[in-house]
Amino acid sequence: QVQLVESGGGLVQSGGSLNLSCVASGSIYSIYSMAWYRHFPWDERQLVADITSGGVTNYADSLNGRFTISQDYAKHTVHLQMNSLQPEDTAVYYCYANSIVTTSMKHIPNLWGQGTQVTVSS
Repeated sequence: QVQLVESGGGLVQSGGSLNLSCVASGSIYSIYSMAWYRHFPWDERQLVADITSGGVTNYADSLNGRFTISQDYAKHTVHLQMNSLQPEDTAVYYCYANSIVTTSMKHIPNLWGQGTQVTVSS
């Protein structure tokens, strides 16, 4: 069974940093792209960043260069380095995988992780 497992969330003071990780486990042949979304307390979801299998990245404009997404494609792992965190970054951060193909050639259109809480105190 393919699943996404996130880690690295927690409580940090304003101006601090956190590094989130997401591992796609299971019998995976390929993943087209992976991404981080965040769900704010007021029930809004935002794409934070995504990265394709080829390494092309995309970021939310509002981040102002504070976050960096990276991957170890061979290990089906994606990271989100978050610097200069602000209270408005407080959210549940979800890992997302787009278009997974398993080793048995089963196609999974999309998959979400369970989420990890990031809380930034002022």
